[in-house]
Amino acid sequence: MDNKLIVSPSPHVHSGNSTRRLMGDVLIALLPAFVVSVWVFGLNALWVTALAVASCVVFEYLIQKFLLKGACSIGNLSAVVTGVLLAFNLPSTIPLWLVVLGSFVAIAIGKMTFGGLGKNPFNPALVGRVFLLIAYPVQMTTFPLVGVDATSGATPLAFVKEALKSGSSVSDILPSISHQNLAYGLTSGSLGEVAAIALLIGFVYLLVRKVITWHIPVAVLGTMALFTAILWGIDPESYMSPLFHLLAGGAMLGAIFMATDYVTSPMTTKGMLIYGFGIGVITVLIRVWGAYPEGMSFAILIMNAVVPLINKYVKPRRFGAKKVRGAAA
Repeated sequence: MDNKLIVSPSPHVHSGNSTRRLMGDVLIALLPAFVVSVWVFGLNALWVTALAVASCVVFEYLIQKFLLKGACSIGNLSAVVTGVLLAFNLPSTIPLWLVVLGSFVAIAIGKMTFGGLGKNPFNPALVGRVFLLIAYPVQMTTFPLVGVDATSGATPLAFVKEALKSGSSVSDILPSISHQNLAYGLTSGSLGEVAAIALLIGFVYLLVRKVITWHIPVAVLGTMALFTAILWGIDPESYMSPLFHLLAGGAMLGAIFMATDYVTSPMTTKGMLIYGFGIGVITVLIRVWGAYPEGMSFAILIMNAVVPLINKYVKPRRFGAKKVRGAAA
């Protein structure tokens, strides 16, 4: 009885992938955006990221050792990825104790409460980010001005929202908006949302490595582009262009790195498209008519909650099953 056999139904697919390898690829894909954030915001970006990673790893280790009393899983790098993604959703000037608090919420509440990796219904990094945004809105919306030491709460999305709300037109706003700066990262914002090109480089890497597929990012960004294009076409003086919405805020970061989380996204390609469509619609609804200038985090968490329903009603054909014509439903 020393040799234990594991019996499971066919088909059996063998792959060299492991959680550690996949998480490592995600970290490599995030590296270009991290380099840009350090270049733009200086060493503060490095300290915030390092502290978030260290805190997530330590909290996961302590919870597993003293509460869950299970096998230690920090070696799979999932806690490291959570720490980096949480840091990418924070301003570089945030007090460091809030980074630790956000890491605790992300790991303890967003992940380990449900049993750890593979069991959490919501993206842990976004759970931490949204908690901090609601509990500490001033600290979470105070961003450094690029190239100076002063701070300002006006990201491009916040600036546009306030300007339109006060009666300004798009023509009045456009001279103050540089799409080139949005693409290169030379603008105020969270660490990981200021460099669209760097995030797209990471997207290409993940596709080449087959860590993710195109379905969710394209569905999210395509839906946002289509929705905002319709609004822009109806009234170009009241609504910003699709290009602005794709480059500004957390659109790229959320669509590529957070909505594609294996655990909290649908299993089928059709389900992924529905999921991405929902995220895109909700994001634009919040950006245009909601109280917050950014809606990506809320949209992903809302659609995370819908994933079980998507998986229930959008299923692939069972392996080996054949549809019989004329058969009664």
